[in-house]
Parts: sequence; structure tokens; C-alpha cells
Amino acid sequence: MSLEQELTRINVMQPWLGEEEVAAVSEVLRSGWVAQGPRVAAFETAFAEAHGVAHAVALSNCTTALHLALVVAGVGPGDEVVVPSFSFVATANAPTYVGATPVFADVDPDTGNLTPATIATAVTPRTRAVIAVDQGGVPLDLLAIRAWCDPLGITVVEDAACAAGSTAHGRPVGAGAELATWSFHPRKLLTTGEGGMLTTSRADWAARARRLREHAMSVSAAERHASVLAPPESFDEVGFNYRMTDLQAAVGLVQLRRLPEMVARRRELAARYAEAVTVLPGMRLVGDPAWGTTNFQSCWLEVLPDHPLDREQMMEHLAAAGISARRGIMAAHRQPAHGERGHAPLPVTERLTDRTLVLPLFHQMSDAEHQRVCDALGTAWRP
Repeated sequence: MSLEQELTRINVMQPWLGEEEVAAVSEVLRSGWVAQGPRVAAFETAFAEAHGVAHAVALSNCTTALHLALVVAGVGPGDEVVVPSFSFVATANAPTYVGATPVFADVDPDTGNLTPATIATAVTPRTRAVIAVDQGGVPLDLLAIRAWCDPLGITVVEDAACAAGSTAHGRPVGAGAELATWSFHPRKLLTTGEGGMLTTSRADWAARARRLREHAMSVSAAERHASVLAPPESFDEVGFNYRMTDLQAAVGLVQLRRLPEMVARRRELAARYAEAVTVLPGMRLVGDPAWGTTNFQSCWLEVLPDHPLDREQMMEHLAAAGISARRGIMAAHRQPAHGERGHAPLPVTERLTDRTLVLPLFHQMSDAEHQRVCDALGTAWRP
């Protein structure tokens, strides 16, 4: 890579942050209340309204949201939870936090998501829940999954970590979920630095999640600080410290207002990638499923066997042009933490993990940067 390319490197992702976020954080600092407080409550309300859900509980990250989702759903030791291996390892880790066993299922080759058919191969009499991921922002068919799981008494947790701004069946992703979890990591469209959210249709689950995130105290921090003489608190169960701060929530409120514009720009850039890839044999770009629209949190490309380069060679080719791509979604069952668990064959997961890469895509990406990536994809056929 030349010095010019080093100086003009195109990153795979860049959060869209500006002066509005700076002003929002400054206002919180001046207020003197920086821990969980009024901004967190406002962010929860705004997020719930934007996503068509009844209750939203702000948390420290999506992994803690997954943990609390399983806790409030009553999943525990001896239970099994069906999860995709084709996901970040946190999806498989969460069941172990409650003493349950993650059971890996394969995914659909086009979307990278679980389906009723793939879930059915992994369900046993011990299955208590399914964690279904909207992988890379591609919406899963939650209606079909719940139609299969609900009659069996299997709770479906939608891991919507990547999916803020995606839609399914004409509604925001998560709107049809009994439980959904969200990430605000900088790799996501909507970021608070770190941070997460649990959304649910059930008031009792939301109330318990709110208690559990604050050590299961009977009196919230907001109630204590609002009183000159703070009421006594009790701890009726073992809780956790999974709180979000008002500093993070202030950023989240601004980011939530930016979300529609972010999604529109990403879909515009992804459409241009699709046009470029259409005329290049040996490549397949992820796209919208029949039932929804993706926010293209990850714009992943499958390098097919008839391409002259394999995935690793393609990444090297892009890197030589100053373009930073990333390997596609990991296969959790291959990781040492979960590799000793028995599982059925996962051929689609392994194929996608080995053949996919994530292309650069972010709101501030210029047309010139985008064209550089398209040109580099083309020259892979003309070295």
C-alpha cells in the first residue's frame, strides 16, 4: 500500500457524530446528573415510540440485555436455548450466564438468519427459548418463527443488535417481539459509545428488568435522588449493575433523530454496490428479504467458488488499494469457548463464515470513496 493510500484509507465503518451530540453531552455535564437519570428515561420513551414497542429498558450493552431477557423469561439451569452459530459470540454466551445450554442451529443461505426449518432441527424437549438474530441488520421473519415457536411454549428473543432502522412486514424490527435486544456499540448505526436496550411487550418483564439492572433495589436511583429523605431500599433477589448513564442517553437521543437519514444513505450506497456486483460474476451481495428492508449495518459480500480470488485473497486485494474490509460473521461453534459442544452439521454457517467479507459502508462515505471500492471489486477480475 502506497503512502497516498495509507493517508486516504477507507475504513469499514465510521460512526456519524457531530456537534449536536457534543452539545447534548455538555448539557448533561452542566446539569450535574451524569448517571442513570432523566435522559435515560427520555431515551427509553423515544426509542419505544420509534420502534413501535410497549416498553424499553436502557442497559449497559446488548450482551447484558440478552442476559436479562433470558432471566425475565425464566430460562435457567437444565434448559436449552437454540441460537445461531453464525453470530457474534455474545449470542451463544448469554444462555450460559443463566446456566442454560446453547444449541446451535444453521441459518438461511441468503439472509444468514434462523428460520423455522433450521430451528426445528435443533429443538428438543429441553428447549425453553430461541435467540434469533437479525444478522447484519437483515430482518428475520419473526412472524414465521413465532408462529412455529409460540404453540410449543418456546420464548423467542429477537437479537436486534444490528437492526435499528430495519423493517419487517411493514413495521420496525422488534415491533412484533415479546422480547428484543439492541446494541449501541460504535459499529452499529445508532451509537452511544457502549450501551444497549431491552424491549418487551410485557409490563411485568420490563419492571423486573428495571429492578435487576440496579442491583434489584426496590427503590430506584431516580426515586432516591428525588427525595430529601430517601426511602429505605431492600434487595429481594440478586441483581446486576447494568445501567446506562445520562451521558450515553443524551447521545442516543440525538442519534435516534439521525437514524432515518442514516438508513436512507446506507441503502443508497448499498444499492450502488449491488449495481456494481451484478455485472461481476462470482460475487453475491446481501440484500432485502421478501418480508422487509435492511439498514445495511453490515454490507456483506459472498465470494463464490467461481471467483478467481477466495475471500482472503479478496481482502488482500482490497487492502492493497487502501480499502479496509472485514471477514464476515464468525461461527461461534468453532471458537474454543463453545467448540466442545455437540451440534448438528452447520454447512451453511461454515460456508458463509469462510466466504463472506464486510465492505466499507458508513453515512459520511463520499461518492469518490464508494467508487474506489467498486473499482477495486472490478479489478479483482483484471489483476
